[in-house]
Amino acid sequence: MFALLAAASLAGCAGGAAERSEPSTGAAPPETGDPAAFAQAEEWLEAAALPPGAVRSDASAGEFLSFTGWPCTPVEELEGFWTIPDATVADTANWLLANPTADLTTTAVGPYPDDPALDNLTVGYIPADGAQEGVVYTVVRTPDGVAVRAEVAALTEAAACPELPDGGTLGPPGQG
Repeated sequence: MFALLAAASLAGCAGGAAERSEPSTGAAPPETGDPAAFAQAEEWLEAAALPPGAVRSDASAGEFLSFTGWPCTPVEELEGFWTIPDATVADTANWLLANPTADLTTTAVGPYPDDPALDNLTVGYIPADGAQEGVVYTVVRTPDGVAVRAEVAALTEAAACPELPDGGTLGPPGQG
């Protein structure tokens, strides 16, 4: 299936100009006490680009069964949720691939085929190669279209990454 996904060509993404998310309202103060990391996470969340027709929502927008584990800690984490009526998982993920958030670089392997069996996909964005912070979008199918969750993490000044045995490296955010 991976080969199918990686080899598929873009087959009709939703068009239109990027819509920016509404600024977060009443965000909680930084959990880590690192205002710079909190500000970075807020900036990335506010810059989230979603396809035309996206409506800001809450966690009940869809059934999100997986979550991003940020291996380097501590981080400031924020989430955003949207619904997009009459959209497909593949079209939404491909639109996210074609319309980067802020100045971030994607970690995704798409484009994705327009397969009705797809019920969820992730599209990750990071600020630089090897980074363990950024935005991971999860797109899930709903009865009326799709729901999108943005998981945002910004490294704090005190953040440290685990050492992996045998010269192993951490995979990029959004790659599962």
